[in-house]
Amino acid sequence: MTTDEVKSKLQSLQDDPTMKTVSKYSPTAVEWRGNRLPFVEIHLAYLRAHKLVNPAHYLSNLELMIKKR
Repeated sequence: MTTDEVKSKLQSLQDDPTMKTVSKYSPTAVEWRGNRLPFVEIHLAYLRAHKLVNPAHYLSNLELMIKKR
């Protein structure tokens, strides 16, 4: 998966009302309002830091974990 495909999938998860997506406070996130990293940026940062993680598997597992039931 390319970075654009991953970003688009994360954005679709964030926009889906049946998914529980939250932003997180980070003192280094000065470019976002309230220093809160958006859901998409949190997971993109994780994938950038962990190069050996398969993005397709990561997104699949993430989708299962954040689904509102």
